[in-house]
Amino acid sequence: MFVFDDVPLPKLGLTGLEGMMSEEELAIQEVAHRFAEDIMRPIGEKMDKLTAEQAVSEDSPVWEFYQKLDESGIFDLEAIGGMSNEEKARILPIILEEFAWGDAGLTLLSMVTHFAAITAVSTGKAELIERFAHLRGCWIGTQPDRGSDVLDIDKTESIPGSKHGRGNLIARVDGDELVISGQTSAWVSGAPLAECGLMYTQCDYGDGIYREDGGLHYVGVLVPFDLPGFSRGLPLEKLGLRSLPQGELYFDEVRVPMSYVIAGKDTAYPSFFGSLTFGNMEMSVTYTGIARAAYEHALDYVHERKQGGGVIINHQSVRVRLFDMFRNVEACRAMAHRAFNYNYGPNGPHLLGSATAKTFVTKTSVDVTSEALQMFGGNGLTKEYPLEKLFRDARAGLITDGENNVLSLKGGTMLSNIFKDKHGLT
Repeated sequence: MFVFDDVPLPKLGLTGLEGMMSEEELAIQEVAHRFAEDIMRPIGEKMDKLTAEQAVSEDSPVWEFYQKLDESGIFDLEAIGGMSNEEKARILPIILEEFAWGDAGLTLLSMVTHFAAITAVSTGKAELIERFAHLRGCWIGTQPDRGSDVLDIDKTESIPGSKHGRGNLIARVDGDELVISGQTSAWVSGAPLAECGLMYTQCDYGDGIYREDGGLHYVGVLVPFDLPGFSRGLPLEKLGLRSLPQGELYFDEVRVPMSYVIAGKDTAYPSFFGSLTFGNMEMSVTYTGIARAAYEHALDYVHERKQGGGVIINHQSVRVRLFDMFRNVEACRAMAHRAFNYNYGPNGPHLLGSATAKTFVTKTSVDVTSEALQMFGGNGLTKEYPLEKLFRDARAGLITDGENNVLSLKGGTMLSNIFKDKHGLT
């Protein structure tokens, strides 16, 4: 039982109903919040108004973002790598939510930029660390004819008796080199700015690209973009996340040393699974930041907008809707943090935890930003106010890093497999 001498107003932190945060965590949160407010939000707003080509040009504000991010030291790979799992589970979501509160596209860019470097460092191989640890990267998975299929590398959800479609990007082993030919999809995040990529693609190891079950052999490889035969397509014009440049990459018999392969025939799927597990986990806290930003804009607006004889916060229906938004943001944060705790805990990591959070949070983020936009009325539809951008950014999350229905299908299969394993069913 709790005992009160009087009834005070509740104390809320930057992230609402926080229980206990250490002084170090509060300091990190404050630094990240200040960076998001002073650097990320203004740059994100500028990039949102540019064409896709302007956003990656020499005078794009994205270069200022990269410079300021490096100077901030917030994404110090060595420091993050030296954290315990418990520290990562606590600190990473704090940083990422603040960043996404500032701008979601730049948050995702800041992460994908480091994917190749993180992978190189995690191998412990001096050759890969020297070659890739200092380069801007991207994550290559989807192809024009293999989008959601990439989520089903293990071929558990395909039409029975079918084969996976042959994709547009194929690697083959040729002695001590991997030869890559074809093109990626237009959705490779960071591709227009990247100097290298962490690539997962179908591979012919000498016995064709197909497995006996109709699935595809895969390879995971770090690819530098200064090799002969590499080129880029135009950056993609799109609805939301316009501060996250995306585009096609082309490979014309690009030869990469086999020493750059980080996952071969038997390990490519687990390696990809690990990357997707991290990516979905990251998405959950990023979209919590979007929902929070929308709620906070609405909270400000309803205290200044006058309709019906006074400011609209005095209307009961507005207060009810505002609380619904607050509750949904709290639910998003709880789900995202639960995924981090699971993945860095003794039972994780696993895609089930990450996909559960990603699908819930991205859907709820759309609901929150839509309701916030509704509170702005006609103003919410204009580019003069922030809600139409936040709504566009939120809507992208239902597809980015795994289309939600396909992720849910995979999740349902995992739950069934857990049940079958527990009860000895085939």
